[in-house]
Amino acid sequence: MISPHTRFALADDRSASAPPEARGLSRDEVRLLVADPDGVQHATFRELGEFLNPGDLLVINISGTLPAAVDAVRGGNVVTIHFSTELDDGAWVVELRAPGGPILDGRPGERLGLPAGAAVTLHTPHVDGACRLWRATVEVEGDVVRYLTQVGRPIRYGYVPRAWPLPDYQTAFALEPGSAEMPSAARPFTPELVTKLVSRGVLFAPILLHTGVSSPEAGEPPYAERFRVPATTAALVNWVRDQGGRVLAVGTTAVRALESAVNPGGLVTAAAGWTELVLGPDRRARVVDGLVTGLHAPEASHLLLLEAVVGEDLVQRAYDAAVDRSYLWHEFGDVSMLTSR
Repeated sequence: MISPHTRFALADDRSASAPPEARGLSRDEVRLLVADPDGVQHATFRELGEFLNPGDLLVINISGTLPAAVDAVRGGNVVTIHFSTELDDGAWVVELRAPGGPILDGRPGERLGLPAGAAVTLHTPHVDGACRLWRATVEVEGDVVRYLTQVGRPIRYGYVPRAWPLPDYQTAFALEPGSAEMPSAARPFTPELVTKLVSRGVLFAPILLHTGVSSPEAGEPPYAERFRVPATTAALVNWVRDQGGRVLAVGTTAVRALESAVNPGGLVTAAAGWTELVLGPDRRARVVDGLVTGLHAPEASHLLLLEAVVGEDLVQRAYDAAVDRSYLWHEFGDVSMLTSR
């Protein structure tokens, strides 16, 4: 994997360990770092409208977060299975985890018991040469997503020491459940803020991309994810660009979906299915002018995507400022808006 150009050191205490509501803030009171070619500014997220123009378009992901973590029994011990992605044939991509990180010694044919009499059987590694993610079948009565809503819980990692309920992992735009981890860039949006932005002439358009399990220890590039760009969104993106407005994706998921729908002529078209697109030095963004996004860990592949949208220098300046001002990282942390113009 190609490493991002952006370099910074992240102290352990810079990880947001709880939702901002637990810190006495509303969702839209997290900090907002705005970086463009003219410099870096600092605000709160509820002031987002001051950095947008009438006619700018925010592309938002309508995927909802699944309670995708389920306890399983393996060799007499309790482990956790993260349900990542449902495949077209009904199989699932899953990750086995212990408290210290991913379990990498899974075996083809291995069967693990789940609550309520269900089970999961591993078949083959989902990615050739890697044993973190497995293609698996799930033995469950009825629909797997319905089963997860009954026995599962949101995925969380070590920097979040206690459990939080599923609504804390949903955005205001979550309509179609399917993401293993929250499309967290949109979390600070509130209905009141959306109303205010619309009244100022800021446009919104939906896409869908169901996020898989990221596993922060792995540092892997993203793998194929299910996405959909509606025809109306494609038409609106093309119209905004013709009018000189900016197309700003809310989250790396929205960038990946939208850039996956660009035709050879540079226009966005309706598209749906699976995307394997990885933005980086060899594939720069073609239609996205910037994005609203959380702060990503050093060496994360997400940084390559940011660099592909706004350039390495701007991302480095933004992250230097975020470290200097003690911003908070991860899904419950602060937010940045990075724009190329």
